[in-house]
Amino acid sequence: MDDSLKPAGRRQFIKKVSSGTMLTITGLGMCSVSSCKQDSGEKTTVMTPEGKLVQVPTTEIQELDMHHPASPKESRKGIPGKKFVMVVDLAKCKNARKCINACDKHHNLTPDRPYIKVLEMQDNEKSSPYWMPKKCFQCDNPPCVKVCPVGATFKRTDGIVLVDNERCIGCRFCMAACPYSARIFNWKEPPEEVNQAYSPETSTPSKIGTVGKCDFCPDMLRKNKLPHCIPACPNGVIYFGDEIDDTVTNGEETVRFSTLLKDKAGYRYMEDLGTKPRVYYLPPVDRLFPFEKTTNETSES
Repeated sequence: MDDSLKPAGRRQFIKKVSSGTMLTITGLGMCSVSSCKQDSGEKTTVMTPEGKLVQVPTTEIQELDMHHPASPKESRKGIPGKKFVMVVDLAKCKNARKCINACDKHHNLTPDRPYIKVLEMQDNEKSSPYWMPKKCFQCDNPPCVKVCPVGATFKRTDGIVLVDNERCIGCRFCMAACPYSARIFNWKEPPEEVNQAYSPETSTPSKIGTVGKCDFCPDMLRKNKLPHCIPACPNGVIYFGDEIDDTVTNGEETVRFSTLLKDKAGYRYMEDLGTKPRVYYLPPVDRLFPFEKTTNETSES
């Protein structure tokens, strides 16, 4: 009997399917999404929709993510045992804008209404300017939540503030209450049709006449992956992690959250407001790049 058809092999395949991923056969001559592999002659046993076991070249197989976005009801529950936090190192930012591009793509946004803005900052006339990425600060004392008359925006146990577009009535009280101007209004229909059920955790598909904002990508966090903006940044500007575990990472290095703030004098933007943001900044000292303006917003200069 072929080793690949032994019960252990079948059990492994069934276990793979039940864990939330599925295997699919790509077209002949096609490559996997990540890279084109050379045909080594190796074959893998897979199950057809009819329940038959067949052998196909390993190079013609890729995994499909079977994760389904959380429903509006499920989205109101935070991920248990987590307190998410973000740290932005201003010394590393050169306005590459890759974080904006990744966020826009994931949330189906147009360039005129981004969730992330990169601001030119200058603390005084004698200091040099620097770039400051700004998004929703996921406040622990969020004024936006307090003023919403219909409970469309809410704070979760894991520290994330979300907006439910199915409840939002477009009054924009939350936009007026936010001292950071972190929210946008959906004046138009989304640029592309999204063929999936709505979820506050993905903020898609958005609805005209409602409010949107940075959401820390909870759909990615449920899969133990970083928010899209972080791996997209070519300079490791943004760190993300769990305050309870006291660790944050920018995808390349993982450090102690508390140590990072102490050693590099981390601070919170507009601390005196008492909103208690979950986004911290590291001062723009010992900068990796000289300050440069660019006319091409998609470039890395």
